[in-house]
Amino acid sequence: MTDPRSLAGRLADALSAIDGLRPATSVAAEISWLSTDPAGGSIDLTSESVEIRLVALRLPLPPLLSAAETRVRELLEGTEWADARLRLVVTDIDGAAFAD
Repeated sequence: MTDPRSLAGRLADALSAIDGLRPATSVAAEISWLSTDPAGGSIDLTSESVEIRLVALRLPLPPLLSAAETRVRELLEGTEWADARLRLVVTDIDGAAFAD
């Protein structure tokens, strides 16, 4: 059985490595005195689905989301979430993305 917290962290790291995306984080989690992983908080794993909230740092969105989907599917391979429904949610677009 795959540890969900470990998987969420690996997913967040992989998505952060995609130029133009980052996991959406809660400001409250980042300043909390509790020991948390703000990036991991952007990922929900249930038995049937994987939902990841993202911030786009550049446009256009389709190639970014395609790269994210490919990377996530690679990481889910061999886990109990390999066949889960994947939902990528862009919660925000960085203002710099509109500068071009």
